[in-house]
Amino acid sequence: MKAIEIRFHGRGGQGAKTAAVMLAEAFIMQGRHAQAFPEFGPERRGAPVKSFVRASDSEITTHEPVIHPDYVVVIDESLMDLPEITEGISSEGILLVNSAHNPDFFKRKFDGKIYTIDATKIAMDILEKNFSNTVMLGALAGLAGISLESLKQVAYGHFKEKGEKTAEGNVRVMEIAFESIKNEK
Repeated sequence: MKAIEIRFHGRGGQGAKTAAVMLAEAFIMQGRHAQAFPEFGPERRGAPVKSFVRASDSEITTHEPVIHPDYVVVIDESLMDLPEITEGISSEGILLVNSAHNPDFFKRKFDGKIYTIDATKIAMDILEKNFSNTVMLGALAGLAGISLESLKQVAYGHFKEKGEKTAEGNVRVMEIAFESIKNEK
């Protein structure tokens, strides 16, 4: 598998950093080299934030922000008006947006491939809370050919301390999103 670069956009408190860390851990479980890191600034709950993931079969020697992502994951649809959302992504890249809107709704923002999934609804239906970051990870796995099993193991381990129901719920939303996106492709 070739090297992959992913940029997450969310708001402080929505789990963009957590999603990036879990994704990197899943890549490492698969025997790949990976790194995950947020871009820090004057972030606070609700402010726009970015996190980055790189994965490669060989050692990663750069520690700079992801400038030309293969995938951009937008956890909060309200961020789509920010120009940096699509910055650096080529028309070959994929934009994945948490939205109930059809992907065509965002064509004015980006000319490449756009996928949407109503991660908020899935999270509310299963988790009864708007924790859509794990939903977005499941959808990303379906689009990018990332091992869902590795992601599920990482998510279960990450959320186990919050209780069995929480851990199982996060695994379940990943499965739902994975299947939903696979059917959309």
